[in-house]
Amino acid sequence: MSRILLLLTLLSGSLAVLSVAQEPSAKQAPAPPVDLLQTNDLSKFTVTLQQVLAPVLVYDKKHNYVNGLQPDQFRLFDNDKEQNLTSVDVTYTPISLVVAVQANSEADKILPQVNKIGAMLKPIILGDQGEAAVIAYDHRVRLLQPFSSDPDDITKAIKGIKAGSTSSRLIDAVEQSIYLLRNKPKSRRRVLLVIGEGRDAGSEAHARETLEKLQLANVAVYFVDMSHIIGMLTKPAPDPRPAAQPPAAMGSLGGGHPSTPTTDDQAFGTDGYSADAIPLMVEIFRDVKNIFKVSTATLFTKGTGGEQFPFATSHGLEQAISAIGDELHSQYLITYTPNNLGDGGFHKINVEVVGRQFKCETKPGYFMSPIFH
Repeated sequence: MSRILLLLTLLSGSLAVLSVAQEPSAKQAPAPPVDLLQTNDLSKFTVTLQQVLAPVLVYDKKHNYVNGLQPDQFRLFDNDKEQNLTSVDVTYTPISLVVAVQANSEADKILPQVNKIGAMLKPIILGDQGEAAVIAYDHRVRLLQPFSSDPDDITKAIKGIKAGSTSSRLIDAVEQSIYLLRNKPKSRRRVLLVIGEGRDAGSEAHARETLEKLQLANVAVYFVDMSHIIGMLTKPAPDPRPAAQPPAAMGSLGGGHPSTPTTDDQAFGTDGYSADAIPLMVEIFRDVKNIFKVSTATLFTKGTGGEQFPFATSHGLEQAISAIGDELHSQYLITYTPNNLGDGGFHKINVEVVGRQFKCETKPGYFMSPIFH
């Protein structure tokens, strides 16, 4: 009997210890940032094509946004073949936004200005039904804030971004942003806002494959390019000697860089319409080298129907956020299932408004590789 009592006493004590161990702490420390490169395997990331989403901006002759159009006024062509439109949303669509901020050592002097924009995102871009996640990237890609509709969460995450190492894994950051956005409902607009330099340094992923994933996941990329202001802050003192060449001999890229057919303006024109990006998309798909020299930022924005904005001053950053909000809230969203999936290669998209001489701007198209057939 004494042995039984002893066993019961030991058993009850063990259960009490286990109960205490399992009981959650009243005050839990906030979860540390998640390194997305440690939790996701880039090599296993695949996207399948189900429907194509074409965000469309319509302009009049004065380049003002045209609002109030009806679904039956649109016609869409995929590789010049007219498509049956699944839906045409002419009203505001809730936005799921990932904000990716370059947080390496070169961005150290710029981050205090970037830290201030958190409070602008909710009223200008997201609206009442929007949500945002925040990541920062250097040699890591860290999730600082999962998707939240609380403006305080978003503001706190952006305000807390600090500078890190010298790497800038831009393409990997875009890749991980697709991970976050791809499972969002089709009823939401998937948008990536990158604030950083237009170049990549150290990514494992490749630009072309990541662009395909962006297009097939229907993610639009907007880029606030801080390359110019970082260059101003980090460049050496100017050489006081006069230039060896007269100004007329200098190309559009400045001294020592003659104007060539590979400059962005000559490749795309100055208006930024999607038709100007089609030659670039075709050459990228064919893996033709050294024909177009464009930044990673230009490739992702032109290829997804987004836009690229320069960031030279704090006021310029605020203007860019405002312009992005205006554009997103003025878009018509056309969804369709392609009736020509057998066509490999690059599928170009054209949109028209029936009976009106309006100019329509959308993404140039998407890639159809054999793995997606």
